[in-house]
Order: sequence, then C-alpha cells, then structure tokens
Amino acid sequence: MIIRLEQVTRTYDLGAIKVPALRGVDLEIPEGDYVAIMGPSGSGKSTLMHILGCLDRPTTGNYWLRGQRVDSLEDVELSRTRNREIGFIFQSFNLLPQMTVQQNVELPMVYAGMGGRERVERAKTAIERVGLSDRVRHLPNELSGGQRQRVAIARALVNNPAILLADEPTGNLDSKTGEEIMRLFAEVHAAGNTLLLVTHEREIAEHASRIVNVRDGVVENIETVEAPAGRA
Repeated sequence: MIIRLEQVTRTYDLGAIKVPALRGVDLEIPEGDYVAIMGPSGSGKSTLMHILGCLDRPTTGNYWLRGQRVDSLEDVELSRTRNREIGFIFQSFNLLPQMTVQQNVELPMVYAGMGGRERVERAKTAIERVGLSDRVRHLPNELSGGQRQRVAIARALVNNPAILLADEPTGNLDSKTGEEIMRLFAEVHAAGNTLLLVTHEREIAEHASRIVNVRDGVVENIETVEAPAGRA
C-alpha cells in the first residue's frame, strides 16, 4: 500500500470548543490507484486531503506513506517528505504571477535543491508532457484557465512524486475545459502515477477507479467505478 491510515482523527480547538473533523478514518490506497474523495461541505474531506498531503497532522491515529510513518515526523522532515513524495494541483492553480511557465514549473526543484541545468531540462519535459511547449515564456495572466491548470499539473509532476493530489481541479474551469483536464489526468494515471482527486462533483469523481465517500468525519463507503469516465 502506498497510503495507509489507521483510526485517524483530527480535532480542532476553537477556544473552549473542540470540533471533530475526522472521527476515526481507516483507508488503504494501493500504488497506482486512482481515487476520488467525495463528500458534502463539512464532511471532513478537506481535512482528510490536508492529512494525506502532509499539510496537517492527525490528532490521533497513524499515517503510513510508502511504508514510512509520517504522522510523527519532525516539521523539517515532514516538509521534505511532502516535497519529494506529493505533487499538488489546486483549484486556484497557485501559480506565481511574476514567474513564467518555465519558472513556475521549476519551483519545486528549487525547493529540493536541484541544480539549474537539470531543473531546466526536467521542467521542459514536464511542460511538453502537458502540451504547452509553445508557452514556456508566458506569464500566468497570458494563459487561459485550462492552460494555467496544465502548468500546475506540470509543476506537480516535475519531481516525479509518488502521489498526485488534486483539490477541486476543475472548480474554476468551464465544463469543456474541465473535461480536457480530466482526460489529461487519465493520461497521467495511465503512465503509472497514483492519483487522489478531491471533489464534490459526482461526474468528476466518476473519472476515478474508486470513490471514497466521506460524511460526518468518517468513510461512509468506498465505491468501485465499473467504467471510469476517463477510460471509457
């Protein structure tokens, strides 16, 4: 298993009030899986995403990532693990507006301490993979929403992470552009990447192989998608 959660809880302290966001989540995700995490507002899916992405820690319970228990790591080591193992794709793209496409895609490698020549070559390869080789010198505000999301996907892929975690990746896109991005995700998954997709949209979730339904801080059920839309 690339991911294993055992009885994970997350409680937030709001002054004298304790708010339980996760109430004992057990979850296993095999390497190479394509999983959508669904749930209504307040279900705990965003908290679960933050824990899976090593952006937050469980209050109690255990989290293993590629056989390493990460919930108890020191902050510096947790940050290194996150940068090495997980690529993030966000609804709002999170591109730096003053940087070109090339520079935005290079950024995770800068944090990883990689040399300049290797950064340039790997970024070019990732940008080519998402079909934007003719946009490397453009700034984000010179791109369409779909193109910006493709840059974000290239940036997420550039460190060859074990997991791609996409949070509402089509939320700021029209339906046609959203379908184009989901087809790109299908290609990324077919190439061997483990893909976690957080969404509240059923039609987007059905591109995955499995749907984890979260409600009231627990995994309510896990569905197998018989004919994922991205592979139809």
